Parts: sequence; C-alpha cells; structure tokens
Amino acid sequence: MATARSMTTTSYAILGLLAIKPWTTYELVAQVERSLRRFWSRAQSKLYEEPKKLVALGYARAVQEHEGRRPRTRYAITPAGRRALKAWLAEPGAGPELEFEQLVKIHFTDSGTKQDILANLAATIEWAHQQNAENLATGRRVLAGESPFPQRAAINHLVGGFLTSYYTMVAEWALWATSVVQTWPDNPTDAQPDPRVVRRIVRDAEALDRLTSTANRRQ
Repeated sequence: MATARSMTTTSYAILGLLAIKPWTTYELVAQVERSLRRFWSRAQSKLYEEPKKLVALGYARAVQEHEGRRPRTRYAITPAGRRALKAWLAEPGAGPELEFEQLVKIHFTDSGTKQDILANLAATIEWAHQQNAENLATGRRVLAGESPFPQRAAINHLVGGFLTSYYTMVAEWALWATSVVQTWPDNPTDAQPDPRVVRRIVRDAEALDRLTSTANRRQ
C-alpha cells in the first residue's frame, strides 16, 4: 500500500510533470526521454509504477480515455498533489551523485594498458558529443520559438545552462587527459606524475573553495 513515506525523488519528479499538464503514461515516457532523463535517469525504470502510486496517495487522478478503439489512462495532478509538490520543493535537495563507468575503468587501469585508457577517453568524448547534440537541438528549438512550454523558458534556461557546462567540462577533461596519456609508456604504472598538474589541481580546488565560501557568506 502506497504511503507518503514511499514518495521518492522520482515520485516527485513525475508529480512535477503532472503539475505542468495531464499526461498518459506513454506521454510521460516520451517527456522524460526528452528532458528528465538527462539529469535524473532513475525515473525511466519507475515510469509505469509512479503514476499509479500517486493516484493511490490522492496526489493524482486517473481518467480513462479511448484513442480509436484502444483504451488509455491520462493522469492529472490533484490539489493534494500540488500541496505535496510545493512542500517538497521548499526543502533543498541532495547534491549530484556521479556515476561514470569510464572513469571507474580508468581508475583501475594499473591492471590494464595505456590503450584501455585511451579507448575509455574516446568513449567519453563521444558520449559528450551525443549528449550535447540533443542539448543543442533543444536550445535551437527554443531560439526558433518552438518550445512546447514557453511559460517555463526561464526555468529551462537554468537547467540547460548546467547541462551545457557539464558536457563541456567532461569533454574538455577527456581531451586534456587524452593529450597527457598519449605521452605515457604502454604500461600505465610506468608513467610519471607531473608536479605541474598536481599544483594546478590544488590551485583550482583552492579557487573553488574561495568561490563557494564567499557565495555561502552572501546568502
């Protein structure tokens, strides 16, 4: 039996989509694929469960429709669902959690080869290229006035700005790492660390510490 305690970030994400407009499950899947998947991929595995859970909690209602002869269910948010979403939004969320299999493999290539590292870095660059292609297409549609939700444009700018910066950071790191690893011997354990790189990492970390400390004091 669904209870308010069973609500997860994915539950609230689906509730947030219902707050924009009513959706069928098929439409929710498509919308998550277009947007939410890029920064909350866990939602995909729960899409067929969450709307029914929201209905059981009274946060959504289900309306039966027909498309030709085929029945379908459209879900819409209820007043109780809007209150629950509003309360959830008021609480700061958790920070990002990085899951990066290519980086995990690079981390353990003392049991592999230089070519293993380069192959993973090439895959990382390709990933960034593919993700940014979707991101770029979305931005161009907005510039062309083709956004499906123009009332959300300013909010979407925040998310789009983050994603663009993120993909850029990943690609720039992978390109830099490739240039470094290409100079290494075939056995990664024979490579020598560059003190200049360590100093740069520490310098950048100190700059970030100053930036975030100053921002926290201003709030």
